[in-house]
Amino acid sequence: MQYDFSQSKKRASDVDAWLAKEFQTIRTGQATPALLDGVRVDSYGSKMPVNQVGNVGVEDARTIRITPWDTTQIKEIEQAISNADLGVSVIVDDKGLRVIFPDLTSERREQLIRLAKSKLEEARVSLRGVREETWTDIQSKEKDGLMSEDEKFRAKEEMQKMIDEYNKDFDARLVNKESEIKI
Repeated sequence: MQYDFSQSKKRASDVDAWLAKEFQTIRTGQATPALLDGVRVDSYGSKMPVNQVGNVGVEDARTIRITPWDTTQIKEIEQAISNADLGVSVIVDDKGLRVIFPDLTSERREQLIRLAKSKLEEARVSLRGVREETWTDIQSKEKDGLMSEDEKFRAKEEMQKMIDEYNKDFDARLVNKESEIKI
């Protein structure tokens, strides 16, 4: 019997997607709208993401422009960004808001690299959990007589190859993020 890795691959790809999203929210020297994804604005009695209350675009390398659809929301958007504690300054003008990202200090760059490494470690821990569950399932199938011992070890090798591929992908993401932060 060939072991079905579809569930394990799905869970591992979920971990991969989570890491990609976490790395997106770590600020680099460049202003990107993704940095505001975690900011929620009090809009008409509910909390909404910034990109659902106005247009969000990059004005230049260090500035994001937010043009609200309803100009009465400017104060709420400004408040939400200030409360998010992103280390940015917000300037209100006649068209909307400008979010200005200051240059990163070398100390702040080191903090961001440490944060990226901690996110990577969280992803690896989750991936180890996927590996352990898969291995336990493979062993139970062998114990129940649904697969031979040779098939069990073949499945273990295939599982390890899959885990190694994801770890290699995680490492590549970290290298890319570190180079973005150091720019």
